[in-house]
Amino acid sequence: MLKKEIYKKTIEYFTANRPVAETELDYKNPFELIVAVILSAQCTDKRVNLITPALFQRFPDAEHMSIATQPEILEYIKSCSYPNNKANHLLGMSLMLTEKFNSIVPSDVEELQKLPGVGRKTANVIASVVYQKPTFAVDTHVFRVAARIGLTSNAKTPLAAEKQLTGNFPEKLIPLAHHWLILHGRYICKARAPDCDNCGMTNFCKYFNRIIKDKSL
Repeated sequence: MLKKEIYKKTIEYFTANRPVAETELDYKNPFELIVAVILSAQCTDKRVNLITPALFQRFPDAEHMSIATQPEILEYIKSCSYPNNKANHLLGMSLMLTEKFNSIVPSDVEELQKLPGVGRKTANVIASVVYQKPTFAVDTHVFRVAARIGLTSNAKTPLAAEKQLTGNFPEKLIPLAHHWLILHGRYICKARAPDCDNCGMTNFCKYFNRIIKDKSL
């Protein structure tokens, strides 16, 4: 099956079965989202959502967080992964946000990556979720699911996968498609045990037809 057809069928499937798809991180404004996304690195959204209410009550904006100390921030996030590094990132990010960006979270991916703790994936998430820009954040779920379905081919890095995905999904669908693949990877197409019995894309999924189906023969 041609890649163009795989994209067509993928879009048809998700449009019919998951017309609404959005981040599972709880946030009220761009500052809260960028904090939550930094905390979510190698940590579950569920854990982050348990941490952030008290954190945001104490530090409701960049100005408040920028005048905190690393140990103060650490106290609120110590139950997440790599809390020391993330506390440093949050403090540095808040300082730069107030000093160089007038406390406004930028919309440009390159500008976002200047903030401590913000790599390309995080920058793409903010640009896509907050500003609805056609940027495709590629995390482990997106990377895995896209390759399994056949949306990407021979993509060795997240950047290579990002380029293929943004080049093939219609621009207006990219912010939504990002969440389609994340949620599908989180709940159906899991890394160790993909739930192919409850997936409606097995008729065109390359992974299913090459690996799973062959094993059952």
